[in-house]
Amino acid sequence: MHVNTYVIFDGKCEEALEFYKGKLGAKVTALMRFKEAPDQSQIKPESKDKVMHSEFMVGETKILASDGYCLGAPKFDGFSLTIQCANDSEAEKMFKALSGDGGQVTMPLSKTFFASSFGMAKDKFGLGWMVIAG
Repeated sequence: MHVNTYVIFDGKCEEALEFYKGKLGAKVTALMRFKEAPDQSQIKPESKDKVMHSEFMVGETKILASDGYCLGAPKFDGFSLTIQCANDSEAEKMFKALSGDGGQVTMPLSKTFFASSFGMAKDKFGLGWMVIAG
């Protein structure tokens, strides 16, 4: 059994996939658009090119993503994705990638009693991330 995170970007999924490819080296392994659904009766014309379902890999982790209802206001409350880094240098690189370019640091990357590096940030889409090493 596997439990995967499914992230709804509410109209910004394709932009998010490109962002994670560039910043985290993510690899998109599946992508279906709403126009590919067999039943088009409930698909809004302006949503046809939006992402109905996608899968991407960050390292060895599969993340599922969609545009959902395509309303343009993703909301990510109550959870964060966590990147477990091999060392402090990798943690710093990942933290800068996620918190920069329109992101926001919510806890600076620093040494803690439980890790040699730990920090929290929201990326430019508002998705929370924790980065940890050691």
